[in-house]
Amino acid sequence: MGTIDILAETRQIESDIIQWRRALHQIPELGLELPQTVGFVTHILDKLEVTYDDSYVNGNAIVATIVGTKNTPSERVLAIRADMDGLPIKEETGLAFSSINDNMHACGHDGHTAVLLGVAKLLQAHRDQFSGTVKLLFQPGEESPGGAQPMIDEGVMENPTVTRVIGAHQGAISPESTGTFNLKSGPLMAAPDIFSIEITGQGYHGAYPESSHDPIAALGQLITAIQTIKSRNIPAIEPAVISITRVQGGTNHNIIPERVFVEGTVRTLNEAVRQHIKDRLKQICLGIGATMDLDCSLTYTDMYPALINDNQVTEDVYHSLAELFSETHLNRLEKPLMGGEDMACFLQQAPGTYFFIHNPGIIDGKFHGHHHPKFDIDESKLHLAVAAFIKITLDYLN
Repeated sequence: MGTIDILAETRQIESDIIQWRRALHQIPELGLELPQTVGFVTHILDKLEVTYDDSYVNGNAIVATIVGTKNTPSERVLAIRADMDGLPIKEETGLAFSSINDNMHACGHDGHTAVLLGVAKLLQAHRDQFSGTVKLLFQPGEESPGGAQPMIDEGVMENPTVTRVIGAHQGAISPESTGTFNLKSGPLMAAPDIFSIEITGQGYHGAYPESSHDPIAALGQLITAIQTIKSRNIPAIEPAVISITRVQGGTNHNIIPERVFVEGTVRTLNEAVRQHIKDRLKQICLGIGATMDLDCSLTYTDMYPALINDNQVTEDVYHSLAELFSETHLNRLEKPLMGGEDMACFLQQAPGTYFFIHNPGIIDGKFHGHHHPKFDIDESKLHLAVAAFIKITLDYLN
């Protein structure tokens, strides 16, 4: 560990981390357009004299690079990722530092970004404590449409090549979460795909259905058939979710519409199961279209892959955290989640792990879930998150 007292030094910068988080909380931006957020982050990096490149994703993503100066040469390159985007939600927390626009940081990404700035501050000050290179990935668009893959496509995992990648999510993501740090090897989060189906028939007066090609009748069969995919085509022990979440069609009580529209989500942890569900949806649409003499058209969108943590990296991270924190801070998760996260894209490029920081914030006497207008995080644990990343970094790069 050299001369750095990790917990003491993170406590010393705790007020900075909280100040950064609150400033970011006031300016939430959406998707792949984060000009104010990027401006704030680069301003802090400039003050810290950290080298960065903010040209990625049309100037909406940042890669900061810190090279260790310890005498031992190392080819190891550790990437640490934080997402920066907010959500189109009107904030109702009543916090003094509430959003000043119509968006909200309702998923903790303000905390993620502030923590990574804290990591930058301490690593820049202690470059003599490690060899190798640290890349800090400030990512847009996690909520939508996905910012990890565009960054990868533009080369953030290369020059130098990342050999390990880590990240963490704040709030209360898993119902199993306790303590502060929650880790799991293997599958952690699902691939969150989207499907939409348009059924086009022939509309007619509701009194004369025989003259129509009724898309609503076809819709009933479609919904029933889709619900049997999980129960009849997927092994019971294999996690999978198929949810129909939107149905639109019709204009009046006595008119059979020409067209109805269905939308939903598919969540899987296994790539073979993912493909099988996609194939079954295609077969069902073709079959119902032929049976009901109408057109049943499927659009299936592959979103992020399933998030799979590397077993060895997860164990290394757990060991590092166990050396720094008491057992009350640490928890091993048993079950994966069916939510999605595009950190999965980075984990397909290099071995790594993604873990959960349990820091739910209390508003009006209780914690309100992620993506809720009263969502908040507990700022008192932000410096512990910085300490965790510093410890993991120094252990890996020494």
